[in-house]
Amino acid sequence: MKKTHLTIFQTISLGFASLILSGAGVLMLPISSRGGEITPFIDSLFTATSAVCVTGLTTLTTSEHWTFFGQAVILLLIEIGGLGFMSIPVFFFVLSKRKISLSTRMVLQESINSDRLSGEVRSILNIIKIATAIQTLGVILLAIRFVPLFGWKKGLWYSLFHAVSSFCNAGFDLFGNSLIGFQNDPWVLTVIGCLIIAGGLGFFVWSDLLLLRFKRKQHLSLHSKIALWMTASLLIIGTLSFFITEYNNLEFSTGTFDKRIFNTIFMAVTPRTAGFYSTDYFSMTHAGLMMTMILMFIGGTSGSTAGGLKTTTFGVLLIKIHSTFKGRSQAEFRGRMIKEGTVTRAFILFFLFLSTVILSTMILSVTEVVPDVNGLGLEYIVFEVISAIGTVGLTMGLTPDLTFIGKVIILLLMFIGRVGVMTVFFSLIVRANQREAKFKYPEETVIIG
Repeated sequence: MKKTHLTIFQTISLGFASLILSGAGVLMLPISSRGGEITPFIDSLFTATSAVCVTGLTTLTTSEHWTFFGQAVILLLIEIGGLGFMSIPVFFFVLSKRKISLSTRMVLQESINSDRLSGEVRSILNIIKIATAIQTLGVILLAIRFVPLFGWKKGLWYSLFHAVSSFCNAGFDLFGNSLIGFQNDPWVLTVIGCLIIAGGLGFFVWSDLLLLRFKRKQHLSLHSKIALWMTASLLIIGTLSFFITEYNNLEFSTGTFDKRIFNTIFMAVTPRTAGFYSTDYFSMTHAGLMMTMILMFIGGTSGSTAGGLKTTTFGVLLIKIHSTFKGRSQAEFRGRMIKEGTVTRAFILFFLFLSTVILSTMILSVTEVVPDVNGLGLEYIVFEVISAIGTVGLTMGLTPDLTFIGKVIILLLMFIGRVGVMTVFFSLIVRANQREAKFKYPEETVIIG
């Protein structure tokens, strides 16, 4: 009998799937629910998928349905999902001083989106160190507000849970209505907003910045430059857009001008796959909803806890378009030329991402019911689809009312969004189809445009 070997893409996909199924099994236990009953498998699976894929969409209210044990399981799944499922075995490999095989290193390389087959273990350890340092600081800063409000025990638990959920861009909360209760609290909004940005920047960018800070490196890599440029641009554009579109929003008009500014900035931060919200998206203008969907679609940076198409992918597309308009055949940015293979991969990712959104929207428009409220139509479903595949977690209220088919579709979208649309796609392709062709066909021109 011929032995079947899994490809790297299949290993990564199965690794995330195994983690999700294990989490779902634990969440089904009576000890995980406040009512002491067995939670339905589809809801446990949905919650576990949302946690591992750091999304935040839930069919059950986290604060009301799950016990402390259940919430702790969700927090653990968020941490593992945010750092990458390969971080845990590497950590134990290092502790036990066991040698890591070449095949494991190859999986590590692909899981952290590295283009070099060296230094993967060091990169994983740096990821754990950076994540621990930032999340610890987040816990301390949130405790300054939460401990006086809820007491030491509950305050510290809330600080830990929301610091991890924010940094991992998960969007799970223990308040029941996300951060609407802290709409007039600039401290909480600022701390959580900074944690979201820190997690969404990516570990390679943080490593670059730290090396530059301690003068172990002369300049930032092209990846970091594009990531920082896109992150800053999207935050500024998003803030200005929301300030214009939501200026007369009734929910905003109740607060003072400075608090409205904080909420507007937070609205530009959270669609970067975080999922927290301080205002009700159901009351937003159509222009504001469109801007939110664009930001959710783009997402955070490659190699980060965030999802979406990724800022670097979108940045490469913009650079290629700009270079083409300047009459250049290659994509150029800041005195560097981007590999043609990278540009091609970016266009393929964009096409697959957009195609998945369109197909999923078509299916859900048949299976789900759109409420006849506030003139909402197809955007009610599109918002949910982009939020799921972008691992954002924002919702206009569709998630709790999803049909069984709807839950399965959203569940699959969250999985695809976290694992990577190309990783899932390649994991389904037969190995024989991945071989390089040994011959080439004649070229011919096709008229386009």
